[in-house]
Amino acid sequence: MISLQSDNNEELFPIVDEDGLITGAATRGECHNGSHILHPVVHLHVFNSQGDLFLQKRPDWKDIQPGKWDTSVGGHIDLGESVEIALKREAEEELGITDFTPEKLCQYIFKSDRESELVFAYKTIYDGVITPSAELNGGRFWTKEEILANLDKELFTPNFESEYQRIFMN
Repeated sequence: MISLQSDNNEELFPIVDEDGLITGAATRGECHNGSHILHPVVHLHVFNSQGDLFLQKRPDWKDIQPGKWDTSVGGHIDLGESVEIALKREAEEELGITDFTPEKLCQYIFKSDRESELVFAYKTIYDGVITPSAELNGGRFWTKEEILANLDKELFTPNFESEYQRIFMN
């Protein structure tokens, strides 16, 4: 059994082309070792009705960007899973949210030194209870001013910063 204190490097991810069509499968370890095998992920930006954005704190044991503040919900799409199902599963797993209406924002490719992801980004407005799971190191709502004041200070993941600037600062 895999503990929540490490990522399962043998977990199978779908491999996709730039349009999201599945072309094969690879393990988490293979996708995150610098190979740049393109694999799909979902992001959900959870805003409250005041316009504040909930960010999760990544735990120190994560294999990518440990200890950084990140998108409200983010996760890999499982092999054989649709984007919509993955979005709902990740929101429930990470924040305990089950009743929300996602709005698709965009789809793009994010590349870092270790991986390449096909990102499906969504947002929702949610004023219910948020209960960060043991997968996270907590989380909180941030005002737009707080986020802007902390960009480029290595507080946030590079993925969150680039996505925030791409979507919400244009």
